Amino acid sequence: MNAPLPKQPVFRFAPSPNGQLHLGHALSAILNHDMAKATSGRFLLRIEDIDLTRCTPEFEAGIYDDLGWLGLSWETPVRRQSEHLDLYRQALGRLIDRGLVYPAFLTRGAIKTAVAAFEAKGKAWPRDPDGAPLYPGEERKLSAAGWQRMLAAGKPHAWRLDMDKAIAELDAPLTWQETGAGPNGETGQIAADPAAWGDVVLSRSDAPSSYHLAVTMDDAMQGVTHVVRGRDLYHATAVHRLLQRLLDLPEPVYHHHRLIHGPDGRKLSKSNKDTGIAAFREAGKTPDDVRALIL
Repeated sequence: MNAPLPKQPVFRFAPSPNGQLHLGHALSAILNHDMAKATSGRFLLRIEDIDLTRCTPEFEAGIYDDLGWLGLSWETPVRRQSEHLDLYRQALGRLIDRGLVYPAFLTRGAIKTAVAAFEAKGKAWPRDPDGAPLYPGEERKLSAAGWQRMLAAGKPHAWRLDMDKAIAELDAPLTWQETGAGPNGETGQIAADPAAWGDVVLSRSDAPSSYHLAVTMDDAMQGVTHVVRGRDLYHATAVHRLLQRLLDLPEPVYHHHRLIHGPDGRKLSKSNKDTGIAAFREAGKTPDDVRALIL
């Protein structure tokens, strides 16, 4: 019997059209493009426009212009998250049916007030790897009938993953294969710790999906085998691996690359237009100049 052919590597660059691309995006896009080329793989572009209030057609057009100017080419048609909202709703529905998520009714303001009152007593409220306070999770104590009444009343809510229940579903340790490096140089087989994130949001009243759920579903639907992205998303991989296991999705290889910082030492932001790819182009720089700056 002939051995099965190795799976063709699939890489993707997935920006959000809510601002101009900067040098950090250029690094991620170029790495994905070049790694795909080096492995005879595929390079995909995905537009993560789930935030319909901030994403605009103008910024999306700018993404195509910037990447084209950098000399990158990608497969078409481009996947746009706003065209796949039913997919995310269906995935969320599967988790709701299994009792792994619950409706959370506390507003950001209410959470902030609760945390401030707690910490005023000299205690530290637990926080996630990004420094945000973990959700109190009071709704976990409600009966299904209790939160059904609140939903029927039209109270704004988010759907949050019940992290303890989700982890209890696992039948084996949760890990991922890292070929890049974490914040402290971690590489190889990494132990995932989704509990550090608490009860993460999977959907809100004003958005059909969170980043965590949408990116996990998109990577699976597009057959992505290698996720190459910035180190700021290193710890979030634990949540994505948990969702992959819960939804019976394939596990890609992960490669987290260094971040590019501005003169103030902070991670680049789309609001820093002086580091935007378009600004370099307008200043007469070449794609090779940009590569020399970041590679």
